[in-house]
Amino acid sequence: MAKKIIIDADPGIGDATAIATALMDPELEVMAITAVAGCVPGDVATRNVQAIIDWLDPPRLPRVGCADASPLPVMSEAANPNHPSALNGESGLGDCLLNVADLHQRHESAKLMADIVKTHPNQITIVTLGPLTNVAVAHERAPEFLEQVKELVCLGGSLAVGGDYTAAAEFNVGANPEAARDVLCSPATKTLIPLDVSQQLVLTFEQLDRLPKDESSRACDLLGKLLPFAFRAYHQKVGLEGMRLNELAAIALISCPRFFERESMMVDVETSGEMTRGMTVFDRRGLPHWLQNIDVLTEVDVQGVLDYLMQTIRRTVG
Repeated sequence: MAKKIIIDADPGIGDATAIATALMDPELEVMAITAVAGCVPGDVATRNVQAIIDWLDPPRLPRVGCADASPLPVMSEAANPNHPSALNGESGLGDCLLNVADLHQRHESAKLMADIVKTHPNQITIVTLGPLTNVAVAHERAPEFLEQVKELVCLGGSLAVGGDYTAAAEFNVGANPEAARDVLCSPATKTLIPLDVSQQLVLTFEQLDRLPKDESSRACDLLGKLLPFAFRAYHQKVGLEGMRLNELAAIALISCPRFFERESMMVDVETSGEMTRGMTVFDRRGLPHWLQNIDVLTEVDVQGVLDYLMQTIRRTVG
């Protein structure tokens, strides 16, 4: 039976690639894709989510959750080569212009997420690819929400490699530390995918050549429009001959958990430090098992995850 998931995203070329993979994976049933402000403002994230779904036109259309136009504060592009605009363009989707019609009915992301979980208690895995704002709002409005979620899979934080938003903070946590603290310190069943693991997933030019190229496949067509911009941006801004696919780790974990190793830990989030705000702090002093509050990925089979991407996209050809 396919695993029911909700993807909470702020697309982002990496998010778009992960969403396309999830929608084409027969092992996953994407119930909804909810937009959140992060890599792009909330209204742009909503448009991008809708555009990706419309372009792919999957056999089963997920519901769309909408975010408002309020942006989250981000560091200036001049101060940070990992700035979302530098790597994804102002629209979030590079230079790819995907036209979408206005939604007839707009459903707020946090409410849609909570409603689906309430309807399917202990069946839904929520996969967060952006800041944890929507999950925190849903939790605040309905205290039982996290108890009814089967599992939270959160892309965010850093175990030992420092940050990419600031020197100490990873972007998804640093963009809204209060929401991250509320969610990550909750008693829900949670798995965190830190930068230590996710940034190992790099799509090289050699791997790019392995991706099928078929105009009859809408997934191939979408990736063909998105990925060249990302490759140029990573080369120019970061000096990387390839692009990072951090977000793919979250989707692969649900479909192919055998590619990962994990360890139970205790985590908290710094919300007030002048230089460390948004830092994920892990207590690894050998505390009793009952004090541990999260599973953290520690190892990844990079080639296995990239092969998963290739195989999933190939299913869309011919």
